[in-house]
Amino acid sequence: MATHAKYRIGIKGRVSRDWENWFSAVRIEVKEEKDGSSVTYLESPIIDQTALHGLLEKIRDLNLILFSVNIMDPITEEEL
Repeated sequence: MATHAKYRIGIKGRVSRDWENWFSAVRIEVKEEKDGSSVTYLESPIIDQTALHGLLEKIRDLNLILFSVNIMDPITEEEL
């Protein structure tokens, strides 16, 4: 059984939850910071490095500012 990982990617500013379908299986959460700015977090199970790079390319293509990329819990193939 292959093990994959869930990633949490931070983007400066607001990204509408309407983009969840375009990003494919990504949960979008917007957090307001103490200084009044916003950070949008994308959480998604990622099957491999190619899929991760594909998601990062979508972020780049939208001209969004990447804030952070963090690996969360490992997941199994059944959770994808």
